[in-house]
Amino acid sequence: MGDILPPAYTNSTGTPPWLNNGDNAWQLTAATLVGLQSVPGLIILYGSIVKKKWAVNSAFMALYAFAAVVICWVTWAYKMSFGYKLLPFWGRAGTALDQVFLLGRSKLPATHTSRHAMIEPYFPTAAMVWYQGMFAAITVILLAGSLLGRMNIRAWMMFVPLWLTFSYTVGAFSLWGGGFLYQWGVLDYSGGYVIHVSSGIAGLTAAYWVGPRLKKDRERFPPNNILLTITGAGLLWMGWSGFNGGGTFSANLGSSLAVLNTNISAATSLLMWTLLDVIVFGKPSVIGAVQGMMTGLVCITPGAGFVQGWAAIVMGILGGSVPWFTMMIIHKNWTPMQAIDDTLGVFHTHAVAGLLGGILTGIFAHPRLTKISLADQDERGAIYGGAGALQIAKQLVGGLFVIGWNIVVTSLICVLIRLVIPLRMSEKELLIGDDAAHGEEAYALWGDGEKYDSNVHGRSVENPNNRSVGATQVV
Repeated sequence: MGDILPPAYTNSTGTPPWLNNGDNAWQLTAATLVGLQSVPGLIILYGSIVKKKWAVNSAFMALYAFAAVVICWVTWAYKMSFGYKLLPFWGRAGTALDQVFLLGRSKLPATHTSRHAMIEPYFPTAAMVWYQGMFAAITVILLAGSLLGRMNIRAWMMFVPLWLTFSYTVGAFSLWGGGFLYQWGVLDYSGGYVIHVSSGIAGLTAAYWVGPRLKKDRERFPPNNILLTITGAGLLWMGWSGFNGGGTFSANLGSSLAVLNTNISAATSLLMWTLLDVIVFGKPSVIGAVQGMMTGLVCITPGAGFVQGWAAIVMGILGGSVPWFTMMIIHKNWTPMQAIDDTLGVFHTHAVAGLLGGILTGIFAHPRLTKISLADQDERGAIYGGAGALQIAKQLVGGLFVIGWNIVVTSLICVLIRLVIPLRMSEKELLIGDDAAHGEEAYALWGDGEKYDSNVHGRSVENPNNRSVGATQVV
């Protein structure tokens, strides 16, 4: 009796010959780790890193975007990103809901190319749809970081599906789904361009169209809970093991290296950012450390499975210093940058760090490591000779395409939406915050605008300090 396996292991319908249970389990785990970066990771981070009056609104922008993207993804956007070619940079829309499609073996890209062989992981398409859907969701949520504290929530509800459809799917198809950049050999292991450059550029562009926060909010915007900010950041950091570890679509050598490189770069970048804060400002900043962690994670992402460990340290050093310089020096001293109110500095932490990582991947990508993830490709970084020098040019062109597309398309989307509904909250809503936007507040603390009620608060209005006049004892 002890040798009898459960039906799930003996049923040929449930376990076809091509299914590898280990790979399938890892891919679902990786997808869940990426999902946890958004829910609750970025929900906690956004809700705590902003001024208290924007905690609910900021958290809800992330929560709404996650749910909206999931439904749009399976309804039409997955096949626009990974389906058959419609244009050199775009796939044909279609649903990803049919069991025949979802339970069949995953194949990427569906659009065949003469340059590269199709990748056929040993797990069903359903796992791939979910994994890639988590990438799409976090991209839109990262973009939201540029808009916190003033965007009309109803305009945001329109923005999410439009931007997913007309911007994200283009980058995903072009670089991953068999589009022209994929065929040319631009390297983006796990989303340095598709996710981070696009969210950083689109966030900055949308911030321009939405307009700035109130002047007093821009001048003083303290986090309402730094400890929760660190908690949200920690979920992001640990979740990145799924973000980059799932990029090989297999529990193989490449996934192990990608996870290690990811953590090496993040730790190095955090320390570098903190060191620069101490040298220049005289004290370490907790928020600065979170920013440094983020830039290290972003910088390694386009090359996590392609570079050696020593290169991950170099990418961490540069990932913690170049975005620090653009954020803390250039941004603060260059008037055109200050004119655009990028609430959380998403341009610096994602666009700058992502483009930097893409270029460094063009320098450090090891030919043996690229073959682990990319089958028959012979892409290599500049330091490994051959056609490596050309790889830097490819990386630059890929980055410029993502930047240009997002500036144009995000602008068009914002202009279209504001024909229907204001992009920015009214002045009254901006003054009040969450209570005006949602009728809810993050913390039930007395004294934050509510009227005094002696029956509730247990003190006399006429003698609030006298605890013995018909008042409940207050400790």
